[in-house]
Amino acid sequence: MGIEIKMPALSPTMEEGTLAKWLVKEGDTVKSGDLLAEIETDKATMEFEAVDEGVIGKILVAEGTDNVKVGTVIAVIAGEGEDVSSATAAPAPSPTPASAPAPTPAASALAPTPAPAAQPAAAAGSRVKASPLARRIAADKGVDLAGVTGSGPNGRIVKADVEGAKPGAAPAAAPAAAAAAPAPTATAPAAAETKAVWFDDSIPHEEEKLSNIRKTIARRLTESKQTVPHIYLTVDIRLDALLKLRGELNKALEARGVKLSVNDLLIKALGVALARTPKCNVTYTGEKLIKYSRADVSVAVSTPTGLITPIIKDAANKSVSAIATEMKDLAARAREGKLQPHEYQGGTASLSNMGMYGIKQFEAVINPPQGMIMAIGAGEKRPYIIDDALGVATVMSATGSFDHRAIDGADGAEMMKIFKELVEAPMGMIA
Repeated sequence: MGIEIKMPALSPTMEEGTLAKWLVKEGDTVKSGDLLAEIETDKATMEFEAVDEGVIGKILVAEGTDNVKVGTVIAVIAGEGEDVSSATAAPAPSPTPASAPAPTPAASALAPTPAPAAQPAAAAGSRVKASPLARRIAADKGVDLAGVTGSGPNGRIVKADVEGAKPGAAPAAAPAAAAAAPAPTATAPAAAETKAVWFDDSIPHEEEKLSNIRKTIARRLTESKQTVPHIYLTVDIRLDALLKLRGELNKALEARGVKLSVNDLLIKALGVALARTPKCNVTYTGEKLIKYSRADVSVAVSTPTGLITPIIKDAANKSVSAIATEMKDLAARAREGKLQPHEYQGGTASLSNMGMYGIKQFEAVINPPQGMIMAIGAGEKRPYIIDDALGVATVMSATGSFDHRAIDGADGAEMMKIFKELVEAPMGMIA
């Protein structure tokens, strides 16, 4: 009997994932610790190691397969001394019965659904999928879109479909729509989810499949803006003292191969500010308020597949050189999709810096369940009042987004004040 390799749960919240790539093939000999596959979770692409030894007898789930449930058998290993053919033959029927019974009762209960499913593209009942241009042409020609078969993506009706159609209603389509009437109640929500936004497909374009990371970003940001009442507080901060200190520290750390960025010092400043204003280092749960005794700062990092937020734990009590070293490693592995779940899941507050792009000021979306996020703009030379006289200083704008359910405006303002003071007099946060 072969050893089943099942889809692993690579994070506490993972329920399904994408089998991005197989690193072995059928007939390969593997031992414990060998890399078997790359699994794409909702936040990263992670390598999956073998636990048992043997020969890969059968790969049951092809690479590139989406929505593979945790616990699904994805391959079979033949044990020591076991015939590979016998190992592959035994598991092969397992997926078949497992998948066969499920459709059988469902098919008997929802027998009418498959038949109309082929026709809703042409007769979608209350909602016909068609491009705006196709709808305009159909209206001008008097064409009933319910009787037109779509040739676009997912059966969508496009310009070419209606240009050749004849005016008038299609009586044959009406009974089909009537027969399918009960089915749309079950299928309409799914259709709405997959095609929620209409676009003009007469414009040259290409379609890109959403990664699990992009889907998660979209879901979480939508949830945040819909459920979290944001309050935004902005301060202008002089950077001259911090830039001077950074230069001095980098000269001192040169022998150790450590180079501090402005962002490393801002992470430290945010950690200390959160420690000094514990009312802002919180999570609102609806039933209670979680007050953290440690400031773990999630730092936004842009990757080819989307935004991810590796965490600098206990930022208030770490040296800036330790923060710089740790951040460099986390950012590099984030861009490679190699972070472990504990390195990006959690955090008590976030920092997002878009200054390197020349962005002067922006309002970041809170990363639930955290209570705040700090948005950092570019440092630039500006006219500034220094000792009651007009001068020129390097100034940046920082905007804190706070969950107003948990953090009062006055408490948020106090945290922004402390953050500003720490950046303008940085010796206070590293002493």
